[in-house]
Amino acid sequence: MSTPIFQQAPLKRIRQHHAIEHATIHLLAARYPRVALAGLSDPWGFTLYGRVPEEAVEQAVGEALQRLQAGEEEIAIHPNCGTNFTTSIFLATAAALISTAGHRRTFLDKVTSTAGLVTLALLIAGPLGMRLQRFTTSAAVGDRWLAQITPVAIGSRQAHRITFV
Repeated sequence: MSTPIFQQAPLKRIRQHHAIEHATIHLLAARYPRVALAGLSDPWGFTLYGRVPEEAVEQAVGEALQRLQAGEEEIAIHPNCGTNFTTSIFLATAAALISTAGHRRTFLDKVTSTAGLVTLALLIAGPLGMRLQRFTTSAAVGDRWLAQITPVAIGSRQAHRITFV
């Protein structure tokens, strides 16, 4: 029997790093509530965008790993994840396309049906996006160890590159 695609490397690593990224952002956001934070995961680690001290990033990544390894899976899910935004965009676009189909409908009919279906799509998108994160993250990070945290500047933005072994 073949391994499911979400369990194959490098996708497995991306999902693990995505979970650690979310957990790290949860912890840093609690300590730095006025700082805008974002992350981007890949098979080697993740890049964390935001003006926070390197020591705070190191502490948050370490705590994130410990908490995930201790079974605290809920910190792997984040409400501002790109998965949620992508889900919203996809559902709203599909709703708009469906509602404007058909040539025999008036403009007003299309506008009102579009507003209704897009509203419904956006109401569904939030909870659905959070559920989909169960596929785009993996809290099973027992085989991940922090390798390095490197401050980087991306244009005028401060960031940290976090890599794992």
